[in-house]
Amino acid sequence: MHQNEQIDALVIGAGPAGLMAAEVLANAGRQVVVCEARPAPARKFLMAGKSGLNLLNAAPLDAQLPHYAEAADWLAPMMDRFGPDQIRDWAEGLGQELFTGSSGRVFPRAMKASPLLRAWLARLGALGVALRRGWRWQGGAFDFATPDGPRQITPRVTVLALGGASWARLGSDGAWAAHLAARGIALAPFQPANMGFDVDWSAHMGAYFGQPVKGGCLQAGGQSLRAEFVITRHGVEGGGIYALSRLLRDGAALTLDLFPDLDAAEIAARLKRQPRKLSASNRLRRALRLQGTRLALVMECARPLPTDAQALARSLKALPLPLRGPRPMDEAISTAGGIARTALDDALMLRDWPGVFAAGEMLDWEAPTGGYLLTACLATGHWAGSHAARY
Repeated sequence: MHQNEQIDALVIGAGPAGLMAAEVLANAGRQVVVCEARPAPARKFLMAGKSGLNLLNAAPLDAQLPHYAEAADWLAPMMDRFGPDQIRDWAEGLGQELFTGSSGRVFPRAMKASPLLRAWLARLGALGVALRRGWRWQGGAFDFATPDGPRQITPRVTVLALGGASWARLGSDGAWAAHLAARGIALAPFQPANMGFDVDWSAHMGAYFGQPVKGGCLQAGGQSLRAEFVITRHGVEGGGIYALSRLLRDGAALTLDLFPDLDAAEIAARLKRQPRKLSASNRLRRALRLQGTRLALVMECARPLPTDAQALARSLKALPLPLRGPRPMDEAISTAGGIARTALDDALMLRDWPGVFAAGEMLDWEAPTGGYLLTACLATGHWAGSHAARY
């Protein structure tokens, strides 16, 4: 083992939570070393920004907190300290012009994550933050496998920000859980969040793989949501599915209202006006302009179609989508589970490991996409870094 290296402040994990903790520590005058297992930092952050980096949500903080469910009370003071308004100022301070989309989601004008990350890393470098790439934590106190062989670090204070347990190829593999479990730190089991679901489609659905389903209202567990989703080879995914994924993961049935602007009586009346000699599909096309992917879903999920117009109308207002279960956790956008709230004090320090703080997706909380994930990662990183700096 290499001679033990004594340092001031250690951050493990160079994702958004870790880099934010490093920035706060450095601004407080601490000498910071960031260790990242991958050859490049923030790989998941960069991948998430490929189709447009949804940095935050424009809604008032009070309207955002319910999206964090039972973790809302816990996260509220952290997001009040460094939440949507502060994140906006921070991003603009890095030279990123922002705009708000029609859904209330806030994006950099450049859309990509890479310009923001480059500016951020440059700022951290100017603050004296040292980024060590290819340094993988091996457990123990702070033992690392590095490109130059095993190394050991003894820091005065540490922030853990190693991510969740999805997208292992980008660095979030959840391997850290074994290291904390070995120290007796309470962990909640990992579960997929913001993920797609399997459906056993029949062969005729193959023509619709990759096609969006628009204009409907998804319903699960007493919640309704107007949002589109996508038919995939494996089943269903997309924003509407992700928003209900926690309920669906916990066993709620999923139905689709194909005509949220029409009541069942009006649908039945339109169906009754069609000649009875028409085939079922032609009757639906003529009465309701139902075609393409939406018609394919009806033929897949409602057959045998009711012959009675009122019964068919009810089916169209609550078309059952037969989910078989969630897609594998490594395909999920995020994960639930991780370090239990009871294992942390109010400063996000591990109760059984003084001087070691944790932030980001390592903590046991979950939220839908729409800016909520990154907001909480940055807020907890800022909170942990602030308290670690004062420790």
